[in-house]
Parts: sequence; C-alpha cells; structure tokens
Amino acid sequence: MKKMVIIVILAFPFLGFRWNMHAPKMKLSEYGFFKGPLKNQEPADGVIPYHLNSPLFTDYAEKLRFVKLPAGATVPYNDTAVFDFPVGTALIKTFYYPVDFRDPSKGRRIIETRVLLHEEAGWKALPYIWNEDQQEAMLDVAGESTTVSYVDQQGRKKTHAYVVPNMNQCKGCHNKAEKMMPIGPSAWQLNGEHDYGNVRENQLSHWVSSGILRGYDGHAPKGVVWNDPSTGSLDERARIWLDINCAHCHRGDGPASTSGLHLGWQENDRLKLGVEKTPVAAGRGSGNLRFGIVPGKPDESILLYRIKSTDPGIMMPELGRTQMQPEAVALIREWIAKMN
Repeated sequence: MKKMVIIVILAFPFLGFRWNMHAPKMKLSEYGFFKGPLKNQEPADGVIPYHLNSPLFTDYAEKLRFVKLPAGATVPYNDTAVFDFPVGTALIKTFYYPVDFRDPSKGRRIIETRVLLHEEAGWKALPYIWNEDQQEAMLDVAGESTTVSYVDQQGRKKTHAYVVPNMNQCKGCHNKAEKMMPIGPSAWQLNGEHDYGNVRENQLSHWVSSGILRGYDGHAPKGVVWNDPSTGSLDERARIWLDINCAHCHRGDGPASTSGLHLGWQENDRLKLGVEKTPVAAGRGSGNLRFGIVPGKPDESILLYRIKSTDPGIMMPELGRTQMQPEAVALIREWIAKMN
C-alpha cells in the first residue's frame, strides 16, 4: 500500500508569497495609523482626521474619526450618497469618554476603536477594545460590555453600561443592499470647518488639497448641526438627526426597507417619513399606536415612542445605545408637535 505524502508549502517571502495578507491585525498599533503614544491618537502621515456635522448618538460617547487612502488613490465627489472610497481605504473611529465633559484637560478613557477596511471582497468591520492602561487596543470580534463613569456637561456624575458590538452587529447598521458600507462620510456631513492644529479649514477643501478628493467644485450641500438652532430650522435639525441615527436602516436598500419607513434627510414623501402611516407590524413595538407620525400629536406617534424607549424590544435605534437621549427626544417631540 502506497503512502500518501502531503506537501505543505509555506509562504516564505523569497518564494514570492505573502502569508494571509488580508488577515486582520491583532493590535491596533500594528496598522501604523498613529504616531507617538497610541492613546494620543495623533494621526500618522497620510491619515486625515475628520468629523461629521451631526454624528450618530452612542450613549454620549465622544468620537475621533480618521481616514487613510492607499497612496495615490482618490475619492470621487458626489452630493447624494456616502462617498465611494477605493479598495484599500481604512476608516478609523475611536470612542471615548472625557473624565469631565466640562474640562477636557482632566483626561479621557478610550473604550474602543472600530476600523472599517475596504478589501477586494468588500468592507470589513473590526472592533478593537482598549486595555485599562490605555496603551493598546486588541481585536475582539465578540465585542464586550463595560461600565463607564464620567461627569456630564451639567456637572452630574453618570455611570452606565457601554456595549461594544460584535462583528455581526456591525453589519446590522452598515448594510446597504446586503453589502457592508460606511454610514457617515458624505458631502453634507463633511461640509464644515475642522481644526487641523496648524490650520482651520473646510473639510471638503482640505480633502482636495490633500489629494484624496476629486471632482469637487467648491459647492456642496451642508448638513445642519442637529442641536444647534443657529445652523438650521427645526425641520432641518430633526431630519438630520433621523438621517444619521435611523436612515442607515430605514431606506429603500437598508435592513429595514420592508417597513416602508424612509428617514433620509432627502426624503420628501410624507407617507414614507411615517406621517399617518400604519406600521407593518403592530403590538409591543408600536405601543399599540396607530401611526408612525401623527402631526401635532407627538405622544400618539410611534416614532417618538420608540426613540424614547430603552427597552431592547421597542427602542430605536436598536443598536449602539442603552440610554435615552433626552435632547433628541425633545427635538423630535417639538418637530411633530409643530407639524401640519
């Protein structure tokens, strides 16, 4: 009987192979996104910081955002959707809590950094959880729950749970037509000034001067800041809050498309926005209320009922928060109350 010999070929560099080049790195520091101590979050060359005019609510966590494109690559400008980033792009988002929101000089606790990598096969979300001494963040695809404590803007001490999502939960929000996609970086969210340390400049213009954005002619829609009345009307502020917090699911090609509720800021169909629209599924999730939005009657509107809730079987958004956001509840309440 002949013996079967199995030959294993190792991927040594001198043979022209690379060992699993798409394997995620176990440590955040291994990517080289930052220079100096990792906790300082000082971007390395080619890594560009940015912010959104109205960011997603995540239990009051603050966020630092960065983008890195492959050398020589660019993003084509458009003003109707999230930018289409080239293969090789990394979007980096770090979540942290200041010790005291009134005084950033007292320090902060970094909880997690999410890295969204654009590979040949599509986007991949990787959660990195920071250790207690704030020196490193390690890949943890299972996510975890921790407790955070801080002093808020009103001087009150707050303590609550914070949930780091697992990789599958990331897909729940970043799902567009059954493909994982970024949510935030769009023309209207980036059309605002950012402090780059040595200069304060419009972010879209900065991306052009940095060589990563092409086709931008200096004119772009501008998303308002949802909690700053000086930036836009009540309707504009309510709509942009719904857009960033809800529309990644509630859109025609999103995970909640079957609901028929479309909450993007560009949606003009009142029925799709929920005005006098009956829910697809009644019961506990609808609070036994009849319509998504009842103009002039916020307490009879399912939309407000679900935004107010912290019950996992009722609340919306259903991921990314354990707390109610009273300021947003007040905004949506006023918006519905004044609606014709």
